[in-house]
Amino acid sequence: MAGTGEKRIMAIDFAALPTPCYVVDESLLQKNLEILRSVRLRTGCRILLALKGFAMFAVFPLIGRYLDGVTASSLFEARLGREEMNREVHVFAPAYQESEFPELLGYVDHIVFNSLAQWRKYRAQVRARDGRRIECGIRINPEYSEIRTPLYDPCFSHSRLGVTLANFQPAELELADLDGLHFHTLCEQNADTLERTLRVVDERFGPWLSQVKWLNFGGGHHITRPDYDCDSLVRSIQMMQDKYGLQIYLEPGEAVALGAGFLVSRVLDIVDNGMPIAILDTSAACHMPDVLEMPYRPEILGAGQPGAKAWTCRLAGPTCLAGDVIGDYSFDRQLQPGDRLVFCDMAHYTMVKNNTFNGINLPSIALAGADGSLKVIRSFGYEDFKSRLS
Repeated sequence: MAGTGEKRIMAIDFAALPTPCYVVDESLLQKNLEILRSVRLRTGCRILLALKGFAMFAVFPLIGRYLDGVTASSLFEARLGREEMNREVHVFAPAYQESEFPELLGYVDHIVFNSLAQWRKYRAQVRARDGRRIECGIRINPEYSEIRTPLYDPCFSHSRLGVTLANFQPAELELADLDGLHFHTLCEQNADTLERTLRVVDERFGPWLSQVKWLNFGGGHHITRPDYDCDSLVRSIQMMQDKYGLQIYLEPGEAVALGAGFLVSRVLDIVDNGMPIAILDTSAACHMPDVLEMPYRPEILGAGQPGAKAWTCRLAGPTCLAGDVIGDYSFDRQLQPGDRLVFCDMAHYTMVKNNTFNGINLPSIALAGADGSLKVIRSFGYEDFKSRLS
């Protein structure tokens, strides 16, 4: 018997959508949010949506019912979070632009600085604001990470992200009225990695944790993955709360939308060069760049590993980039032009990272509602391509 999630996916009429098209399933998104809310309720921690991973503001009203707000990495993300969700807005950037900083302060509740120099530069400007007090923190680099892909490792050699212990000046915490510390060292990892990371953070920065109000664990927590150990996460949060009296923040992006989205694609042509190659209207380079950057091979509904099914082929995109290749798959029958393929887990790090290289159009965006509705909420065209150029 198919599970609840499989039944839900089977109920979506992918054939009714244009291609290419991202589809976010509201029911699957809500399941993730319920897991995240359970962690909040068990611990009193605060959980923020990291907009760098998922920024589909059409579902911000739903997300805002479960989470505490958003975390941004830029002026535009902060503004989007304030305008479309209007809950807590936190921001971190490796460095802030002077021309944007006054406007940025109008949107945020927390601001985290990447260096003590940035904090000294902007401290007076932040504290001079009338009205609500903006809480300020420093990002620390514990110089410990278990990430294997250097592109995503904030603690690789000579990383620009966070203040290392050697450069950390504890007097700043007493003299510069900082409110908290922040670290981000995880990427798609389970709670055991967080446990080991916290031991390092505690060992290196523990003497000053009692001087601040909050500690932000950053993102990269795969909390909504089926094998994730939520009990271990709860213990880690409670340990830091009990030891230092801290308010704990988490900033998942991927975990919010994990498994909740799809990308519907169509076969344009089949060519042969030692093996069949299906050219799609969907591009790895344009529409799912993490396939090339991570790299990884996305799952496709009804497809298998090469050789597992009757017909094996390579799937590739329509751009002139030679390496615009999605991967090798097998199918029950030979694909034909016009056939549709549905890529899984395409909500996070797709819409926020896509591009119009080669003038390739952006996929439409659709929402499969919990009530069974299916609606295209945004389509793109030539003007979207042209408006980014001059």
